[in-house]
Amino acid sequence: MYGKATLSLVFALLIVLLLISYSILMGTVNFRSYFLPLLQSPATAHPLCATNPPLRVYMYDLPRRFNVGMLNLRNLEQTPVTDRNWPSWPKNSGLKRQHSAEYWMMGSLLYEGDGAEERDAVRVSDPEMADIFFVPFFSSLSFNTHGHVMTDPETEIDHQLQIDLVKFLLQSKYWQQSGGGDHVIPMTHPNAFRFLREQVNASIQIVVDFGRHPRTMSNISKDVVAPYVHIVDSFTDDDSTDPFESRTTLLFFRGRTSRKDEGIVRVKLAKILAAYDDVHYERSVATDENIKVSSQGMRLSKFCLHPAGDTPSSCRLFDAIVSHCVPVIVSDHIDLPFEDEIDYAQFSIFFSFEEALKPGYMVNELRNFPKEKWIEMWKRLKKISHHYEFQYPPRKEDAVNMLWRQVKHKLPGVKLAVHRIRRLKVPDWWRRRR
Repeated sequence: MYGKATLSLVFALLIVLLLISYSILMGTVNFRSYFLPLLQSPATAHPLCATNPPLRVYMYDLPRRFNVGMLNLRNLEQTPVTDRNWPSWPKNSGLKRQHSAEYWMMGSLLYEGDGAEERDAVRVSDPEMADIFFVPFFSSLSFNTHGHVMTDPETEIDHQLQIDLVKFLLQSKYWQQSGGGDHVIPMTHPNAFRFLREQVNASIQIVVDFGRHPRTMSNISKDVVAPYVHIVDSFTDDDSTDPFESRTTLLFFRGRTSRKDEGIVRVKLAKILAAYDDVHYERSVATDENIKVSSQGMRLSKFCLHPAGDTPSSCRLFDAIVSHCVPVIVSDHIDLPFEDEIDYAQFSIFFSFEEALKPGYMVNELRNFPKEKWIEMWKRLKKISHHYEFQYPPRKEDAVNMLWRQVKHKLPGVKLAVHRIRRLKVPDWWRRRR
């Protein structure tokens, strides 16, 4: 009986081998499709790491007054901005730098030097070839330059720039085709584009959080959360043999204590943390000298406090990351950049408002935090801090390339919306039937 079964099995295998041989001869078997998944490394196979081909971006040619012209109002140069005449970011810009993602994103598209194969986005000259459209309007710098004091008559310049830009976009064939859904507009300052934001609401907005805007205007499903551009210098030679002991301050905070909305937690924390010798909690404003002092303080601290500001996020978190000071985030809801790729729990500690405002609770938790666990977080900070560097020329997996990757993640939803807009006679029919 076993002999017959064996013969039957051998005969079946021969039939299978003959069929495979015939398929190979006819060219219908693709061995690559069978074996390539087994040969791929985990990093290569992971969808978040599969950044090739790069995002193809068409950037509108806007006059300098919409972008780099605001870097130096005395410079009346009107020639088109190129890689060759790209201006450096001003060293004396102070806090304006924290909202400068728009500048670095535009620069990354203009750069024509080495490293193109490592970029997550490339500029295309033919809009028909574009995956996405970039609008190089420095809306945050416009607010900081022309409308920082909202009652100042100069704010009308910011207003007029928005009027002129919206008029330009509405006349664009490509804006009309998608309703703006495949257009990227940086708006990292909470008051950026404040006059006409609703008219460009369909676009992919680059924001730092959603604290100032209703969900119908700005939300994680269509927009991209960017890190603030850090204002302290990066800690590039952090090679201490015992970083835990060499950082003598337990918890560090230096900044404004009077804030709006959720930021009122800062005033309450000042009272709670005043009695601890190993906690440094100081009111300060961001001058060049104070930024240097804050940088030194962060480098000498184990933990850096990040309470909410006028909105849930602030530049302080990213200053802490590049200082390799473990962030202590106090927030009941905060939006964090690159969170689909980066697990902040690996290098940050989170407290709710209730926990942070309970006298003694937060400090006791930090004092009892295991040294081994802290060192793991410190090492992790050193490994991921390059993701928060804005620089020109752009470098592999720096903040700009990470942002373009986040934009690329929005493409499926963008294409769905664009295709629906193009075919539907009544675009909002599904809302009307509710």
